Amino acid sequence: MPTDELSDVAVEILLTLSQQPGHGYAIKLDIEERAGGDYVLGSGSLYQALRRLERRGLVAVDDAAPPTEDARRGKVYRIEGAGREALEGELARMRRVLRFAGDDAVVSERGSS
Repeated sequence: MPTDELSDVAVEILLTLSQQPGHGYAIKLDIEERAGGDYVLGSGSLYQALRRLERRGLVAVDDAAPPTEDARRGKVYRIEGAGREALEGELARMRRVLRFAGDDAVVSERGSS
């Protein structure tokens, strides 16, 4: 995977943080709610992805964030400018793919050879 490519989990995290900062559990809940139950994100996968995004400078721990109502929730993350740019690039790539696909007929026509 090229270093500038984002995983599905990274895209989901950045989408959530593009709306507002949040702690890990809030990020997990937002992603799962947005997916309508079709996507369950394990804590290990979430925190590994957050660490990778933080190392790449796409997200950061928000030290200025007020403490949450539940101190056990831990660090609050926020998206950085580079994270917004990476997310915008990935969303543009997804839009190009969807435009090319057009509708289900593209996939069925190619698969029927």
